[in-house]
Amino acid sequence: MKRIFACISLFFVAAALLTAQHGPVLSPPASASATLAGKVVRIDYSSPRVKGRAGKLFGKDGRIGQDPQYPIWRAGANSATALHTETDLDIGGLTVPKGDYTLFVDLSDPAHWVLVVSKQTGEWGLSFDKTQELGRAKMATSAAPALVEDLTYTLTSNGSKGAITLAWENVSATVAIAAK
Repeated sequence: MKRIFACISLFFVAAALLTAQHGPVLSPPASASATLAGKVVRIDYSSPRVKGRAGKLFGKDGRIGQDPQYPIWRAGANSATALHTETDLDIGGLTVPKGDYTLFVDLSDPAHWVLVVSKQTGEWGLSFDKTQELGRAKMATSAAPALVEDLTYTLTSNGSKGAITLAWENVSATVAIAAK
């Protein structure tokens, strides 16, 4: 009995040490969802932090500009940002059939972001294959009212219409969505 207790105790001590050693997740998983016309639309992503890099993230010389796919940005961290929709959507004029997709953002023009919807799914965030592109939709880009420390996607809905908003650092970008 003492051996069993000792083994269990040792297991919990080892688990605690491993957790403490790795520290907090730098870009924890997050999600946003909304219901459009009775159907769920969801975005799953990893949320990086600004971590004192305000003013040093966007642009050709910024942190994101160092990614190999720049000016295409994975718009998240770790695994690629995933879009799941249970209904056909219109995203800023782009028809997106119900299903699963990956989202990227084209930062070629810092004042006018473009949402890129890819048919390829399950890839790591830095993988972008232009041949898998479903299409693109212009986003309304503006200054965030305050520093947005954690990258955040927001999905809003009003019946069959809504919006996707991506906010991080000092930028907020929105595109209209509607169930078809």
